[in-house]
Amino acid sequence: MNAKEYLKQAFYLDKRINSKLEQVENLNALATKATSTLSDMPKNPNRGTSRLEDTIVKIIDLQEEINRDIDRLVDLKKEIVRTIKKIEDKELQVVLEKRYLCFESWEKIAVEMNYSIQHIFRLHSKALKNIEV
Repeated sequence: MNAKEYLKQAFYLDKRINSKLEQVENLNALATKATSTLSDMPKNPNRGTSRLEDTIVKIIDLQEEINRDIDRLVDLKKEIVRTIKKIEDKELQVVLEKRYLCFESWEKIAVEMNYSIQHIFRLHSKALKNIEV
């Protein structure tokens, strides 16, 4: 794994967490739309759990998975911070932190640091060469 792939792990994990949060939202919406049918007809006692129960179980499982992913993301970001702090040049540290911990676009980093985007690319390239994975 090269330095860029190592640093991008947090970005992709964050995206997966957001995707799972959307899934939980969708499942919650489905669960609230669930209706029950009232009938005089006797029910089969061997019938499995209800669809609402299944949906709730899926929501709980997904929420537990999200919590594990969030814990992993926090640990990964701490590890990335330690790696970035090993670089002596503070300017290079800022570029890497903005890109790989704050997930900012190149344009936003350039504007915030008052540099051209080409200069930000040069700083980024120099920073990556200083990363030890």
